[in-house]
Amino acid sequence: MVNVRVGATNWFYQDEGARDLPALLLLHGFTGCADFWDEIVTELKSDFRCIRVDLPGHGRTENPVDTGNCRMETVAEWLGTMLHEIGVARFHLWGYSMGGRLALHLALRFPERVQRLVLEGASPGIADPEDRRRRTAEDAELADQIERQGLSWFVEEWTKRPLFASQQDLSVEKQARARELRMRNTAPGLASSLRCMGTGVQEPLHGRLSQLKPPTMILAGEYDDKFRAIGLDMAGLIPHVLYCLIPRAGHAPYWEQPESCVRAVRPFLMGHDAPR
Repeated sequence: MVNVRVGATNWFYQDEGARDLPALLLLHGFTGCADFWDEIVTELKSDFRCIRVDLPGHGRTENPVDTGNCRMETVAEWLGTMLHEIGVARFHLWGYSMGGRLALHLALRFPERVQRLVLEGASPGIADPEDRRRRTAEDAELADQIERQGLSWFVEEWTKRPLFASQQDLSVEKQARARELRMRNTAPGLASSLRCMGTGVQEPLHGRLSQLKPPTMILAGEYDDKFRAIGLDMAGLIPHVLYCLIPRAGHAPYWEQPESCVRAVRPFLMGHDAPR
């Protein structure tokens, strides 16, 4: 568990697995942190050098002073530099939700470096300009609420959203663990993340999906109707793609059904493709 300074941010990251193994970068979602990947890393670190970070505004990574520059494109550039600093030239990439949107930016920015791409509960952004403006305003209002009412209030409100309803079926211990990890964040950090990396402020990437170079796997949970549909739409635009539905999971299959995700993702990352 170490830190490296890149750009305006002191990044916290974890680096597990032998250095001569293929590298795998894992990117968490909004309100998450690197430790949400514990079960996945435990299963994959014998085959991959697993690198996971706390993204800006989350966990133990500093919240940049100039948050106005902390956009998806900038964070993708910083991540590319961070990996270079720790000796990683080429890497596989697995991003969840907000981390999946960031993974798309990374894969488009560094096509020669990303070998294989896994997008879980991800989207290319919001195509309609009016919908995008509406979402930006909603996120800005929510960011203000987070700062006014605090982290504990927000974590309770966030986990009650229908998107995470299936997680109510997880064990009491696992639900408590998720809350513990989310409480490692700060209200100012999450607020700045919403304002800078939210779906509304992100430029939509639909028109660039056909430019993706790495073979791509799209993961969606059986119960996640919204992102199942988004995933299918993306699959129709990405050149080399495999769509995988994870049974008995909602928006976060890697957290809800980690064993099923590993069974799907490991062979894909090792080069065993299926037909489109």
